[in-house]
Amino acid sequence: MQENLHVRHRNIWYPFTPIKGSPTPLKVAAGNGAWLELEGGKRLLDLISSWWVNVLGHARPEIAAAIYQQAQQLEHVIFAGFTHEPAEKLAEKLVEKLPGRLNRVFYSDDGSTAVEVAIKQAWQYWANRGEKRRSFICFDHAYHGDTFGAMSVSARSLFTDVFKELLFHVEHVPYPATWQGDDTVQAKETATLRRLADLLEQHPKRYAAIVIEPLIQGAGGMRMCRVEFLQALHRLARQHDTLLFFDEVMTGFGRTGDWFACKRAGVEPDMIALAKGLTGGFLPLAVTVCSDAVYEAFASSDPAKTLFHGHSYTANPLGCAAAIATMELLEQKEECFKTLEQEHSKYLEPLSAHPKLDKVRIIGTIAAMNIKTDERPGYLNTVSATIKHKAFDRGLLLRPLGNVLYLMPPYCITKDELAWAYRGIASILDEL
Repeated sequence: MQENLHVRHRNIWYPFTPIKGSPTPLKVAAGNGAWLELEGGKRLLDLISSWWVNVLGHARPEIAAAIYQQAQQLEHVIFAGFTHEPAEKLAEKLVEKLPGRLNRVFYSDDGSTAVEVAIKQAWQYWANRGEKRRSFICFDHAYHGDTFGAMSVSARSLFTDVFKELLFHVEHVPYPATWQGDDTVQAKETATLRRLADLLEQHPKRYAAIVIEPLIQGAGGMRMCRVEFLQALHRLARQHDTLLFFDEVMTGFGRTGDWFACKRAGVEPDMIALAKGLTGGFLPLAVTVCSDAVYEAFASSDPAKTLFHGHSYTANPLGCAAAIATMELLEQKEECFKTLEQEHSKYLEPLSAHPKLDKVRIIGTIAAMNIKTDERPGYLNTVSATIKHKAFDRGLLLRPLGNVLYLMPPYCITKDELAWAYRGIASILDEL
């Protein structure tokens, strides 16, 4: 990379970045559609939607206009004891797209917090009913965020290890990850479901909820499971009277080829967390949506049964306006996220035979593959840095998760741009 494109600001502490030994960050001047422009003029095709949030691409004028118009009327107001039209309209639009009885919208500010809210709702749901449930069932390799509750329901990993003494105990079960040509998937699903059934039968009053990233685990390595597994999981949760919580912070708003992973799977969870794509990448905003049944457990004049949770910027009108505009654009562009899976398949089918690739998989707008290396698989595999550098030289923004290379482009990417990206990836693989 050219050194004049790097700028390390003396006052900024960057996320997920070692302070010593890491490249200095690239300074971005502008974004447009699927492209980012760096200071100095170099352009990069954003194949990761800038940490998975820019579902419609960069600098969408419709979303910018909605924020501008809202800012002229009401930029913010306390949301305890007050309400406003953008929050009400957004809640109605979300509920229209969600399945069944997911009708109660609680606003927060980011994905980790949306998960925290769901954890608190699940725990207090049972407490309000006079029942103390003391744990959760979670999945290996899960990542649900960086706050303490979110870390607790995540897998114990590099991200959480230093804080392990502060995390509450949960029960982890295997995530039946699968890929193209996997002939072991049914056996893995059966083993996981048997383990879940054993836990629920042995301890019928212990678990407040089952917590899962549906169809695909994100930061844990883009590990994908089948619709059939989620359907069986849903039946098991209902059979054993345990809440089911879907963390759709990453999978929501078209990522899995439908509006939400739960809709693609035909499953109705009790709670769902949404963030990232909610505002099209413009502003921080998140929601936790729960069923009417969960909500009713809090419907009391007894202050002790109140969900005492909130934020200064809860239901910020600017964020809500951005989200409404995003959802309206997604309604107009449904074909874009519903057909990207077919486009990925077109290029991955011939590429999957490459000797450097293993476990190729696709769900909706997301394609992922493992890179074969002599190093231990995982987040610290150094092939990630090699691929990032080679991709940069070709004008591609890729950020592998260790030896897992993935594409999660904005829905505005053209067929020609995607074809060009895959040609670049093929040439990178040839050089490894």
